[in-house]
Amino acid sequence: LGAMADVISDGNDTRVPVTVLTGFLGSGKTTLLNRILSENHGKKLAIIENEFGEVGVDDALVKRRFDTQEEIFEMNNGCICCTVRGDLIRILSKLLKRKERLDGIIIETTGMADPAPVAQTFFMDESMKEFARLDGIITLIDAKFIVQHLDEEKPEGAENEAVEQVVFADKILLNKTDLVSEEELATVEGRLRQLNKMAPIVRCQNANVPIASVMDVHAFDLERILEIDPSFLEESEHEHDQTVTSIGFEREGDLDMERLNAWVSKLLQEKGVDIYRMKGVLAIQGSEDKYVFQAVHMLFTGETIEPWGDAKRVNKLIVIGKNLPRDEITNSFIACFAQQQ
Repeated sequence: LGAMADVISDGNDTRVPVTVLTGFLGSGKTTLLNRILSENHGKKLAIIENEFGEVGVDDALVKRRFDTQEEIFEMNNGCICCTVRGDLIRILSKLLKRKERLDGIIIETTGMADPAPVAQTFFMDESMKEFARLDGIITLIDAKFIVQHLDEEKPEGAENEAVEQVVFADKILLNKTDLVSEEELATVEGRLRQLNKMAPIVRCQNANVPIASVMDVHAFDLERILEIDPSFLEESEHEHDQTVTSIGFEREGDLDMERLNAWVSKLLQEKGVDIYRMKGVLAIQGSEDKYVFQAVHMLFTGETIEPWGDAKRVNKLIVIGKNLPRDEITNSFIACFAQQQ
């Protein structure tokens, strides 16, 4: 440990910096990753993605606009902070053994993840401590919906992940500021300050911040985290709110646009408050292009992206929310297909 302390205090820390990107569902993490993967910043980065859900949609969303040099790891076997701890270390070890030196690693945690266990990996695993250093926990905040998530009543014993993500942040990106008034922003910032007095708050729209401001910022201060939570370096079981579930679809075929629109409207009208996030890459009858749509609560946006070309027209859709009636949602979505299978 003495040697480690020397390496760190020396100022010539050659270990690979790791950014943990966190934020509640729909706060803009994929948008930020899209920018990091597309901007000409000259850095060789590894992205480790992690989805809370049955079908990995982010892969299609992130890769949709460019051929990236980066490798994108998508782990579908649960959140990083629950079952994937071992897997995370295995993937990091594999990355760090490569001949080419990485300039940085970005771990995008699921919207349901408490960032603490991901951060702990870099203090508890000896091989990690030697090769990588935690550079910072960057938390994206959806200005319009954050107060609702912070106030949400959780079953006894379950953590409010939105609160945890704010508490552990080294820097807070207050995103989607164009959706709220100046007065609401001041209220939101006040709430964030109650939870985290230290982290700088950066206002932004479309997660548009300079890449340099989220990478290699040397923001992570172990002493400060220990002040918040002395048990941070002790193992603990992470208890998710069991009412939160994900429903995933992966199905070939064409959807009828009219039926799909009616389905989405009805679902968001009736269940919008309970739906944290919907996202999908869909095949629409009569259209050559992939249709990407995303929804956060009742806010919905859709656009066509590149053509399907020779690829199979496989629809991928994920709905994440609480108390969702799985059968009802599944059957009503399947009824939107143009040719009933």
